[in-house]
Order: sequence, then C-alpha cells, then structure tokens
Amino acid sequence: MPPSHAAEPGTAGRIESETDLIQTYLAPLAAGVPGAFGLRDDAGLISPEPGTDLVVSSDPIIAGVHFFPHDAPEDVAWKALAVNASDMAAKGATPLTYILTLALSEAPARDWMARFSEGLKKAQDSFGCRLLGGDTDRTPGPLSIGITMLGSVPAGKFVHRQGARSGDHVFVTGTIGDSALGLAVRNDPSAFEKVLSDEERAFVLDRYLRPRPRLALARTLRDHASAALDISDGLVKDLARLAGPSGISLELDTVPVSQAVSTALAHDAGHARLVLAGGDDYELIVAVPPGSVADFTRGAEMAGIAIAQIGILEAGRPLEIRDANGTPVDVKRFGYDHFGG
Repeated sequence: MPPSHAAEPGTAGRIESETDLIQTYLAPLAAGVPGAFGLRDDAGLISPEPGTDLVVSSDPIIAGVHFFPHDAPEDVAWKALAVNASDMAAKGATPLTYILTLALSEAPARDWMARFSEGLKKAQDSFGCRLLGGDTDRTPGPLSIGITMLGSVPAGKFVHRQGARSGDHVFVTGTIGDSALGLAVRNDPSAFEKVLSDEERAFVLDRYLRPRPRLALARTLRDHASAALDISDGLVKDLARLAGPSGISLELDTVPVSQAVSTALAHDAGHARLVLAGGDDYELIVAVPPGSVADFTRGAEMAGIAIAQIGILEAGRPLEIRDANGTPVDVKRFGYDHFGG
C-alpha cells in the first residue's frame, strides 16, 4: 500500500495503565466470545465448527505508511480491521474473530482510545467478528496496529490466490482507483478543488479511509472461482499475481471506475496510473472458468456486488495494458512494494 505523511494523536486525559486500557476499551469488544475469557488470560481459545477449515490472515497498518497519524481514530480502527476482512473475502471465508496488537509511542488520550475502540466495534459489527485477544506495547516508533484475523470456510473450499487457468474470465468488483485518488486529494487538496466536486472529493476520501470488504461475495467465490485475491498493491500488480503463467490484454476502458475517477481522468489522462497502480482499493480480482461465468455473475447480482469483466487469461501471452487510445502502457514497476522490488 502506498505511503502517506502526517502527526500524533491528542494528549489530554491519558490512560493510566495497560490494564485500564484493556479492560475499559478493549474487553467490551470481546463480549460474547467465550474463548476470549474477558481478555484476562494469556491466550484465547477457538473451537472450529465440524466440517470447516480455519483461515488465518495478518495485515498490520502503520502510521505514516498506511494511514496519516492524525487521521480520526475511528477511521484508523475501521481500516485496520477492514484490510484483514478483505483477505477473508478473497478466500471465500467468513470472519470469526481477530487478535489485536496495539503498539503506541505513549499512553493514549482517553478520547482517542474511546474513539478507536468505537471504530473497531462498528467495523467488527459490520464484518461479523469479535475480538479474541492480543497485546498492547510501548514502541519508540510510530503507531502500529497489527490484526490477525481468523475465519472459516467449509472444508476444502478455500479459494487460492494461484489456481487460475488459461481461458478463465477475469472480473473485478466495485470500482478501481478511488482510494488512490482519495490519497492524492488528501496529500494535495488544492490540486483537486477545481477538478472534483465536493461530493466527489468526499467520496474518494471515504474510499481511502474506509474500505468495504466484499464479504457478501464469499460464498459465490467458493462455488465458482478458480482463484481470487484482493487489490491492495495495485490492479496491474495483483492481476499479474492472479494470472500466474498466463497473460492477459487489459484495455483501460474495461476497468470500472467511479464518476470521481472518470472526472479526474478527463482532466488529466496521467491519472490512469492511479487506476492501474494506485492500490489500497480492497476490491476483489477473480478468475472464473468459462463454464461458471453465468453462475458467478448471478451470484454477484444476488449478493448485491457490482462486477465487471476485464479480460480472459491466455497461456503464452504477456500481460499487456492499453490506454483509451489503444496505446500500450509500460507496466514495469506498477504497484506498491514495501521494499521497492
């Protein structure tokens, strides 16, 4: 996910102890989870349902890398949980519970912690999971929020990232590029004041701050997809991961975009990079065998998830991207990489 820049949470009315922090603000998030033991034990207990497999995913977010340190704490909490729930959606899994590791540079302000825990509550209510346990730590570095999420799939129905085959149809959910445009607006608001309407700016900022995991599509993925992953590092990079040894010819015009992104593209065609490589969308990219396309499309419609087909995988073909004029686009180094590779 692309870096951002920005300051520290507020300082008034600080929490006095780790026990105070956990029992006042985090233990209520574990209510109703017997194996959480009220967050008073050193470990949690999970008893999976018979006939299911457990799915585990861990995706931390760090201030100054994945979010602005002065972002609203409720937005930070939502994003921390949402990026992990998105991984569950891509695996066809249902979220069950999660473990939270919260590393802070100092004892947080009570107001900040109350808003953070309320953001987690709203997110976990939306995604259908509860807190199981975790840890709190002091760090000399920036605020770091580590989430390990556990989900469930019927035994043997886990949807792999790799497994797509030549001839599979490739779909994406929702619209692409909104979050990257939201980050661009956040970094330089004045550059977009005359380009996007107030409503368009608000829309892309919300998409950046609050991803919507496509959990409603999980069952359809389990039944009809050969491979899937969520788009976190950029459409082109994640498309290459999905395609594996196959290739695809992607026309920019086939990529679904919002009105806000369409407006930005009309103003400056260079914003196509936000669509192709921006990342942080947390939409799904899915490979579907030809014989399952109709059922997959029907399942997405029933789930209320918008999908768009962007191409068909073909063995022996390179990954090719063409812009609206049919001109090839250089795809080298498209997408975010934490270590620059």
